[in-house]
Amino acid sequence: MEESIFIDVVLPLSLIIIMIGLGMALKVSDFKRIALHPKAAAVGLGNQIILLPLVGFGLATLFGLSPVWAVGLMLIAACPGGPTSNLITFVSRGDTALSITLTALSSVVTIATIPLILTLSIAHFGVGADEIASPVGEIIVQIIAITAVPVTIGLLIRHFKSDFAERMKKPVRIASAIIFLVVLAAVIIEQRQVLFDYFWALSGVTAALNVATMALGFLTARLVALNMRQSITISIESGIQNGTLAIVIAMSILGASDIAVPPAVYSLLMFVSGGALMYFFGVVKSPAAFDEEPRPEPDGTPD
Repeated sequence: MEESIFIDVVLPLSLIIIMIGLGMALKVSDFKRIALHPKAAAVGLGNQIILLPLVGFGLATLFGLSPVWAVGLMLIAACPGGPTSNLITFVSRGDTALSITLTALSSVVTIATIPLILTLSIAHFGVGADEIASPVGEIIVQIIAITAVPVTIGLLIRHFKSDFAERMKKPVRIASAIIFLVVLAAVIIEQRQVLFDYFWALSGVTAALNVATMALGFLTARLVALNMRQSITISIESGIQNGTLAIVIAMSILGASDIAVPPAVYSLLMFVSGGALMYFFGVVKSPAAFDEEPRPEPDGTPD
């Protein structure tokens, strides 16, 4: 893949800014809520870490995707919640505090699980060394560097400069959403011919992954008797993925633009499903259906 300033500098820098913002938004209370609602946190994290990759693997096999596209689908399935999940949860009358907790948990845990799932996917689907820029060991190190390091920096800023972190909460939230949209738009422009040629070929499998994981997230939550707000939240956290992270890994670390196409298509489609959820639960659905619980207030930075 041809090198460029966008791929080598802009993409990684954009992700680093988002991950630092995530670290700055994390609070001890985000993790204390696990003790208060362990069942909801366990279901949500289980869906994110286990269910999504399994569904992604099944769909990649069922649809007979090419090796690089299969890896791309597995990559977006392995990524944590996307930067708009907290906003979608709030507008949809979900449990915003639970959304933030799941965002924090999955973003930390997937620092370890993304390299593992990506490595297994590359080996299983037979993506060769000529199709990716770096050996697997180097890929793992780079993924940790662009996720764990900036999150740690954000945590340190939060610890030593809590007032500054609190003031920056809203600007960082807005910046994260803008960066995500800019990165997605840039990828669409740079890969416009590929997307034009293969959008319909990938829209079915990516839409299936998005809808299936959202539906399964909601069903698993209801099966263990979680309330409506918690169920909506887990549904959203299961189906709104961090497209920026997936695209950066594909283009800047793997050096394979083809692998970035499924995450880009998925990111486009998840805005459609997210918008539908916001309209249905936020506008159409009666507030009386939400267990008579007070509507939560937004707290923290989107993932």
